[in-house]
Amino acid sequence: MLNLASKPLTMLLSILLLFLQYEIWSTDGGLSQVFRTKQTIAVVEDQNKELHERNMVLAADVEDLRKGDESIEEHARSDLGMVKKDEIFYQIVD
Repeated sequence: MLNLASKPLTMLLSILLLFLQYEIWSTDGGLSQVFRTKQTIAVVEDQNKELHERNMVLAADVEDLRKGDESIEEHARSDLGMVKKDEIFYQIVD
């Protein structure tokens, strides 16, 4: 049997529960914001991974340039089209 005093208390707690559920699901600080933030974090982590891989390649390239003249010569030949003295350069055009 229900006590007469428990019915208003039950109603009040039910209204409070509904209000809190509304706050959790629909406001800016609620679960929708959490889902958007998780998606943003995933995108940024992917970008960071790509940039980290690119940085590793660049770091290896810098290390090669510091260690020897062969890599400097290779870059000069391929990127700048440089040739050695008394060397003949042939370009074949299709």
